[in-house]
Amino acid sequence: MTTHHGSAWQGRHQGKDALRERIWSQLKETDSVWREPFGHIPAFRGAEEAADRLAALPIWQRAQVIKCNPDTPQIPVRLRALQQGKRLYMAVPRLVSERCFVELLPQELAERGVDLAEAATAQGALAHGRPVAFEEMRPIDLVVTGCVAVTRSGGRTGKGAGFADLELGILREFGLVGPETPIVTTVHPLQLVDDGEAPLEPHDWPLDWIVTPDEVIETHTPFPRPTGLDWARVRPDQLASIPILAKLRERWAGTAREGGPA
Repeated sequence: MTTHHGSAWQGRHQGKDALRERIWSQLKETDSVWREPFGHIPAFRGAEEAADRLAALPIWQRAQVIKCNPDTPQIPVRLRALQQGKRLYMAVPRLVSERCFVELLPQELAERGVDLAEAATAQGALAHGRPVAFEEMRPIDLVVTGCVAVTRSGGRTGKGAGFADLELGILREFGLVGPETPIVTTVHPLQLVDDGEAPLEPHDWPLDWIVTPDEVIETHTPFPRPTGLDWARVRPDQLASIPILAKLRERWAGTAREGGPA
């Protein structure tokens, strides 16, 4: 198989790299995406229908605070959250700011005359959302994450950068995501692979729900979710480029020196 090197983060896990290449190739060959998939969370055809299915679930209808990834295929998810009056958090791409989430409040956006469809895009969210520190955020009722490949048992593979797992680990450290907070994704059916094809490592967060344009899958995942950040797996380049990680590392090291829980 030809390697397209579509992701800047290739080379960290050979099996995951091969899986991503396969899924991206299949999506492109079958014209199942709106744009070039390589290196991205695929902008799959049917994302609107998948968002509709997600919005019909009780876990969505109960949720008042939703955290969603900034990728293109989840624009319909973010739009539905705003249209339904939910508080929406979206991560700043690559977590480059210490205030690495923006908060979008539908009523406040409406009062400013901001079009919700614009605010649902990543660029619009960054332009119109309020950057917030973790201490300012509300506990999250539902997490929506982007994936390249998923399994019916809750396995998931992203683009390879590890930002989704870092975000969830940090949110867990701050008590904003708990052991029972549902984690869901919307994907194309071609992104579903056999169990074992999307291997989960100890720092990886499994999925509780998978929604495609055609079906809803409750994974009943057997995989444990992390209880916070796994500092042994945080790479030097991540510490150097993600300000909140350095701040948390300093706090964690201070707690360890004082004899508290590390």
